[in-house]
Amino acid sequence: MTDALAGLAGELDDGLLVTDPQVVAAHAGDQVPGLGSGTPLALVRPRTTQDVATVLRWASAHGVPVVPRGAGSGLAGAANAVDGAVVVSLAAMDRVLEVNPADRYVVVQPGAVTAAVDAAARAHGLSYPPDPASKDFSTIGGNIATNAGGLCCVKYGVTADFVLALEVVLADGSIVRTGHRTRKGVAGYDLTHLMVGSEGTLGVVTEATLRLVPAPLAAATLVAFFPTLESAGEAVAAIAADGLGPSLLEIMDATTIRVVDEAHRMDLDRDAAALVLAQCDTGPRAAEDIAELAVRCEAAGAGFVASTDDPAEGEALLAARRAAYPSLERLGATLLDDVCVPVSALPAAIAAIEAIAERYELLIGTFGHAGDGNLHPTIVHDATSADRAAKAFDDILTAALELGGTITGEHGVGRLKAHRLADELGPAGIRLQHAVKAAFDPAGILNPGAVLPPLP
Repeated sequence: MTDALAGLAGELDDGLLVTDPQVVAAHAGDQVPGLGSGTPLALVRPRTTQDVATVLRWASAHGVPVVPRGAGSGLAGAANAVDGAVVVSLAAMDRVLEVNPADRYVVVQPGAVTAAVDAAARAHGLSYPPDPASKDFSTIGGNIATNAGGLCCVKYGVTADFVLALEVVLADGSIVRTGHRTRKGVAGYDLTHLMVGSEGTLGVVTEATLRLVPAPLAAATLVAFFPTLESAGEAVAAIAADGLGPSLLEIMDATTIRVVDEAHRMDLDRDAAALVLAQCDTGPRAAEDIAELAVRCEAAGAGFVASTDDPAEGEALLAARRAAYPSLERLGATLLDDVCVPVSALPAAIAAIEAIAERYELLIGTFGHAGDGNLHPTIVHDATSADRAAKAFDDILTAALELGGTITGEHGVGRLKAHRLADELGPAGIRLQHAVKAAFDPAGILNPGAVLPPLP
């Protein structure tokens, strides 16, 4: 393999192929804790689509696994390398190639940072809305690979809702373009959205055309504390049913409220069972719209409701939600889950998580995107409770499925949850997924072990 690797080096510009063990190891995984990764053969840092195609042609000819990665901010192990793989880091392909205000799209390379893409759009009075918590360092390629979401999905949707077209390098090194830059287009199968969420198992995205929308107007923000989970769920359900359209609708459970307040002394109500945060970005109507949300919260039994249309005060109210994961993280090792249930099942989901925490004698803080039912139960553990944490993690997935939900709302399956995918899709669904994989990657070299469990 050393000679073959030398052959690959000869096909690439100097410096693109890296074999230094420390540098390669630093690119061998993402941010999921405790999952482990293999020992890659090498790292390639392509600068062009042709560089990616060269790597994949070589890998296909030699039967070498290829694991694509962006910033490595993923939380499901999709970027965790396997032994003998070539890791392809797309971070250097980071350019915003075009902003088209007339047709409202932007063309970017996969290594472009999410926040930078939005900033480029806002220079033209437009916006790229998907806003994962990692948007200041996560990349568009990684967002596409996992179909990333974020705080504002309740109004604007997830990454898939903004992907118009892709340039993709397939396993054999061939280059295909999918989708359209037009507002409509239904020619052939929708390969674009098959790629979105495929976590590097079907091809490597080298360019993306993304839909833009007008930049949001000024926002108003609300915070409400509830005495029970049921009352918080009732408020969220009422807001959704009435079509009030907040741009953000978040929830924190009692454990998370307490942990955040202990860490940051925000004067939160530690006796509350839940905290709901909402925001409306409708400009002159924002204060009026947020007042409608306040009425729904009060009718559901909120003990305290406050709102503001001052941007600085709004950010201060949102600070508690932004502090949720860091506050839990400081208490020990964390296992961050990502499940999604019907909005009406939110109280039952949080109650089930609390019962799991009690059963395994673990601290689990739950927060997430109430508006679309996406929760992030975060299990805090140490070396003595790691096994219990893993069992609790699995039980949370089971609870989500039993409530009509899914094992992942926005982080992806990766390697972390591949063993549970069949529980959601069923045997026929898994066979169909494998058939799709085989059509795109017959030799199975693209990110092996990610997403799909073995066929029974």
